[in-house]
Amino acid sequence: MAGATGEGLRKDGGEQVKDSAKGGVGTGPGRVLVAVYALFALAAGARAGVQLATRFDEAPLAYSLSAFAALVYIVLTVALIRGARRTALAACVIELTGVLVVGTFSLLDPEAFPRATVWSGYGSGYVFIPLVLPVLGLFWLFRHRKGD
Repeated sequence: MAGATGEGLRKDGGEQVKDSAKGGVGTGPGRVLVAVYALFALAAGARAGVQLATRFDEAPLAYSLSAFAALVYIVLTVALIRGARRTALAACVIELTGVLVVGTFSLLDPEAFPRATVWSGYGSGYVFIPLVLPVLGLFWLFRHRKGD
């Protein structure tokens, strides 16, 4: 229990649950994490949108993967804001897997990726933030579990 006054708790279906705004993504480093994911969702989404609309035939796989990355960033941003932990965990795992798989294949077979994606070279075009971000996201999610 959070305290005798119930601070940080709310009634939800007759059960006491921890208020996600207390010590969650609504404060401190959680806000930074959400902001970075939102920024990456916007940047990757805008870039992929322009590429898909104007140059899809040049590199359909690369541009589609960038659009997929943007979708993952959007899902993560919304999941973190809403406190949807399982969705955020799944999206972080998908993101990390994508960065590792696409990053590896883009180095092993550069011809398959004639244009860079957000995850090419492990996110080297974005200062490796796409590689570090899911690790930070997973760390944050495991460190701030419900009931802790």
